[in-house]
Amino acid sequence: MAEIEEQSVTPWEVKAASNKGVDYDKLIDQFGSNRIDDQLMKRFAKVTGHEPHHLLRRGIFFSHRELDLILDCHEKKEPFFLYTGRGPSSEAMHMGHLIPFIFTKWLQDVFDVPLVVQMTDDEKFLFRGEQGSQSLEDYLRLTYENAKDIIAVGFDMGKTFIFSDVEYIGSSQAFYKNIVKIQKCVTFNQVKGIFGFTDSFNIGQISFPAIQAAPSFSNSFPQIFGEDDTGKTPCLIPCAIDQDPYFRMTRDVAPRLGYPKPALIHSQFFPALQGAQSKMSASDPTSSIFLTDTAEQIKTKINKYAFSGGQSSEEEHRKKGGDCAIDISFQYLRFFLEDDEKLKHIEKDYTSGQMLTGDLKKNLTEILQGIVGQHQVAREKVTDEIIKQYLKPRPLNFKRK
Repeated sequence: MAEIEEQSVTPWEVKAASNKGVDYDKLIDQFGSNRIDDQLMKRFAKVTGHEPHHLLRRGIFFSHRELDLILDCHEKKEPFFLYTGRGPSSEAMHMGHLIPFIFTKWLQDVFDVPLVVQMTDDEKFLFRGEQGSQSLEDYLRLTYENAKDIIAVGFDMGKTFIFSDVEYIGSSQAFYKNIVKIQKCVTFNQVKGIFGFTDSFNIGQISFPAIQAAPSFSNSFPQIFGEDDTGKTPCLIPCAIDQDPYFRMTRDVAPRLGYPKPALIHSQFFPALQGAQSKMSASDPTSSIFLTDTAEQIKTKINKYAFSGGQSSEEEHRKKGGDCAIDISFQYLRFFLEDDEKLKHIEKDYTSGQMLTGDLKKNLTEILQGIVGQHQVAREKVTDEIIKQYLKPRPLNFKRK
């Protein structure tokens, strides 16, 4: 694969400069976030009483902003909440889309706190509507389709509120008030600098960042935190690091509005089957494993499209071994194989040449067939009535201090 000169990471574009993927150390320096180090991991385990999730242990969730303050809250038994989201751009979500929800579900279980999930159907219409000729109603329908996959992860209904921007903004004065307050704090020059907007962007696109920022503040949800809530309940946002510009803006605005800055925990990107420099696309079924794929489709995609770090012949592979850093099957195992010892064993055998590419792909195929199969069974149980319950503005099981 040809290397490109510079990596680029924005909410709309991710380009790696190497076939090993994005240089995350460089990104931490560029964005000014903090690496999750061993000391913070040990504190996490001590404060929560839980061994860190494998996505944390392996550095897939690798960077943060003030995660230590959230641990302070938990230690003092002070309330906080979780916020994550999904842009509903396609009928079927892929395995990469599942990562933040798997991790957020674990955080919800560990901390026993409320979660709000923003479905940005408005953003998808504003940024993609003209390209796909899809109506706003189409994206609202996709919100409900994607909500099935999110609910199937197993979030506690009593502690989870999923909302469509299109629906919730129209029904919540509190949410809209925060959007307007944020909009007043940010100039056009600032959003141009943060997001790269130009004069050709429509005014909906330019003002959208305020909508993604607003759920960071607890008084956007009076039905959860109380009508008298003043927005002081801290927030932790698990997200991919390309979403960080939204929340750098939010963190700049928060003190001016008298709110706490949201804390963040950032994940690495899930690579396309064709390699870390390729782009995953919901419109290209060969670029990833989708949650609607059959067991046979999963097997075929991995065998046919998963970029290999192995050698060109068995003899050469036995002699030189494979490169796990660029091998997509191994990289996918980092995300989905929970057993650390088994992963180390596979890495050792593949790097030494003892394990062939076909065996590595077989390991991945079996794991993903199991995960996707279980997900499909759980999704089938999500009825329209269950979706309505999750999307209904309502009180949650929230414990005030």
